[in-house]
Amino acid sequence: MLSVASDTRRDALAGLIPVSIVTGFLGSGKTTLINRLLKRPEMNRVAVIVNELGEIGVDNDLVQVSSEQMMLLNNGCLCCVLRGDLQETLRDLFIKRRNGEVIDFDRVVIETTGLADPAPVMQTLLTDTLLLEQYRLDCVVALVDSVNAPGQLQQFSEPIKQVALADRLVVTKTDLTTELELSDLTARLGELNPRAPMRIALQGDIELSFLVDVGLRRIHARLEEVERWLGGEHGDEHDHRHDETVQSFALRFEQPMSWEGFTQCLEVLTALRGPDLLRVKGLVNVEGKAGPVVIQGVQHLFHPPLELAGWPGEDRSTRLVFITRGIPRQTIANLFAAIGAITAHKAG
Repeated sequence: MLSVASDTRRDALAGLIPVSIVTGFLGSGKTTLINRLLKRPEMNRVAVIVNELGEIGVDNDLVQVSSEQMMLLNNGCLCCVLRGDLQETLRDLFIKRRNGEVIDFDRVVIETTGLADPAPVMQTLLTDTLLLEQYRLDCVVALVDSVNAPGQLQQFSEPIKQVALADRLVVTKTDLTTELELSDLTARLGELNPRAPMRIALQGDIELSFLVDVGLRRIHARLEEVERWLGGEHGDEHDHRHDETVQSFALRFEQPMSWEGFTQCLEVLTALRGPDLLRVKGLVNVEGKAGPVVIQGVQHLFHPPLELAGWPGEDRSTRLVFITRGIPRQTIANLFAAIGAITAHKAG
């Protein structure tokens, strides 16, 4: 069972290094986007982790090779080539940073390969106990090639999952499509992930504020920070689907929940349908707690619950956002209702 253990005198999120995951299918423009971001003055203390050296395309910007896997770029950023375990790479980066062996980076960007499922990377950041002391998942950015995406979304499962798991969607190569084609594509993306804000980027040019500081940064979270993290309030009562399997929806509960009942629901869901529970995040009004409990998970793995210092606004309802594969909204709503009734009966 998940346990809630927090100390509001210590901000559990303060000082943690934010990590952004940049994903997208083959040829979607991840390298171009990252290169443009690295040229900004605000991004001169970033560690970039890529799977293969050739993919980032910064060979002309290398000024020093500090080890087999780490290079210093001429803008001060650090480029790290991921050839083994992500946990080991992130721990090694942090140790070298602490010892002054690499730049004092204040952000990490992980570029996945085009065929990669971002879920394992997210799970690593959400559940590795050592990394939780050093890093926090800030956002998942999915790039979508407007020329090839319509066909890719029909033929492959990877781009569907990349889009579904994203906090931010960036549509590229729009100068090569018609307005009608672009309209059709953005409509499909909106059905697949209605809570992810979407922007168009030409040659990787996009406002920095759209891509950074998306996640929760403090236990004294402000209302706008929580709403940005949840993805807004639109569509709470509707089931959004791109095809017959991937769906996005939200559930709201007005009455406080027992922590025992809530965790039982998650345990049943993950035990029966863990691989299809693509992403879950939300605020839970737990009986006896002054503030909401933040939960977030990817498939069967969940981040340790975090209690916020207080409610960021007047709304005290439990709000849960689900992205599922083949699990209807009503199935999960019925489960919460049934377990809630059982726990209430036991308490009575």
